[in-house]
Amino acid sequence: MTDDADTGDEDRRLDAGDRRLDTDGTGRIDGETLRRAADAVASGGLVVYPTETVYGLGADALDASAVERVFETKGRDRDDPLSLGIASVDAALGHTRPTALATAFMRAFLPGPVTVVVERDPAVPDVLTGGRDRVGVRVPDHPIARVLLEETGPLTATSANVSGNGSVTRVADLDERVRDRASVVIDGGETSGAESTVVDPERGEIHRRGAMAGAVEAWLADPPV
Repeated sequence: MTDDADTGDEDRRLDAGDRRLDTDGTGRIDGETLRRAADAVASGGLVVYPTETVYGLGADALDASAVERVFETKGRDRDDPLSLGIASVDAALGHTRPTALATAFMRAFLPGPVTVVVERDPAVPDVLTGGRDRVGVRVPDHPIARVLLEETGPLTATSANVSGNGSVTRVADLDERVRDRASVVIDGGETSGAESTVVDPERGEIHRRGAMAGAVEAWLADPPV
């Protein structure tokens, strides 16, 4: 099953045999793959992409309709916010309003397997954050993800799985629902499987312990600012 009826634009879809786009196995993405993925995002479609933790499901994070499509595909509760994937801390500052302490934390840990919760800019749609005034910022430490984000701008940063199922570390393990609804699947090989640590440095709170949790705790206990 696909969501062509939801988008109203069958032309944006790729043939099933063309939807999976392999890289060269070195963590690089070729220009044609990048173009097709960026075109899909610009058309409001979904892209599966590798990160240093698990595979992510990306859509234009500033397009409310595209974000809604991610929730529909995952079967995710609309009150469970998605994170904002972005290419760099400097780029993130254009879409968020962090304090000086939060900015210092972001520069210390990003790019990396940490999601940093900060105040969002009003241009970030309510649907992404469940109506909250704060958003999780994710700058992946993965060359394919970073190149893709540089090309597309902010993407949703959420695992490419149906809610309630395990995160995916290999394209071969994608749920059929996700695979069918994604316009492009970028195969970057097997990922680590670690979850990112989710932290609000301004409030000194760790919402989820994951990769680098010990280093995050140490920084929060004695922030160098």
